[in-house]
Amino acid sequence: MYPWQKNVRKVDPYVPGEQPKTLDVTKLNTNENPYPPAPGVAEALKTMDADLFRRYPDPDASILVDALAKTYHVKKEQVFVGVGSDDVIAMSFMTFFNSDQPVLFPDVTYAFYKVWAEMLQIPYETPALDENFRIRAEDYKKPNGGIIFPNPNAPTSIYEPLSFVEDIVKANPDSVVIVDEAYIDFGGTSALSLIDKYDNLLVVQTYSKSRSMAGMRIGFCIGNEALIAALNAVKNSYNSYTMSEAALTLGAAALADEAYFKETTGKIVRTREEAKKRLTELDFTFLPPMANFIFASHKTVAAKELFEALRAEGIFVRYFDKPRINNYLRITIGTPEQMEKLYTFLKKYVG
Repeated sequence: MYPWQKNVRKVDPYVPGEQPKTLDVTKLNTNENPYPPAPGVAEALKTMDADLFRRYPDPDASILVDALAKTYHVKKEQVFVGVGSDDVIAMSFMTFFNSDQPVLFPDVTYAFYKVWAEMLQIPYETPALDENFRIRAEDYKKPNGGIIFPNPNAPTSIYEPLSFVEDIVKANPDSVVIVDEAYIDFGGTSALSLIDKYDNLLVVQTYSKSRSMAGMRIGFCIGNEALIAALNAVKNSYNSYTMSEAALTLGAAALADEAYFKETTGKIVRTREEAKKRLTELDFTFLPPMANFIFASHKTVAAKELFEALRAEGIFVRYFDKPRINNYLRITIGTPEQMEKLYTFLKKYVG
């Protein structure tokens, strides 16, 4: 051990889904959109002036912020952007979760919440999901230093109705409540309709899933102007130039084609509904899916065994070796062709 290591912050890092080094696989493990971004993104990329890349990007991210404000019918002062929703949420942890009271998030949820809390030395508690893997609103009606939960939740894919979200927000006027809506475009109603009613609500979304731009790293949140101003103050004290010029330009271009957005998310939802039927026929059970993935368990074959067998076949799904969920596979919804490869293998293996 080196002498300086005693001062190194110790954290258990977040472990992302495996990114195979070859494209010759069926990749259903990281909830990426299987369809390309809107055609306007490719066109905007072709016309970008490379000379822009020698200059710092706009620290106000104006082109993207303005486009998001227009798309979601809010003021630009209500929009904050970052390098993926992970960056937006991490900045929110630094900005809003500074109480001696614990931050609350579910015990089965996006694993990065715990990592951020521990890295930033924020106290936290993880109320347990109920026996059906649902969040219990009553667990979030006690003194706290902030609340965050995804809706739909990950990795369970369970969606809670808008009235449920409002119940939690309304019960916590002294805390910032963050609703992580990475998967909202695949089912359910966004909490964005509540932001003008509750000044403590922050709604986070991402381009990584429904807008097919995980590789570009674009996330955003919308909320009360005071929340956004606080976020910008922390960002400008940490890194004023979080968004690249390419991300700003292409992110704005992606919003211009609403028809394409609805077409591709609609395809994924239809493929998801077919997957429910096909997986049921293969003796899988699953939680009610409202995202672009299904969280499934086979009635007789262990999830870890299936994960390893699928991987050997070049079919990548996600397995979490954690309490309560270690007999489930998270299966991203791919194209119909990708899903057929999955069903064909599973039929031979478990049939």
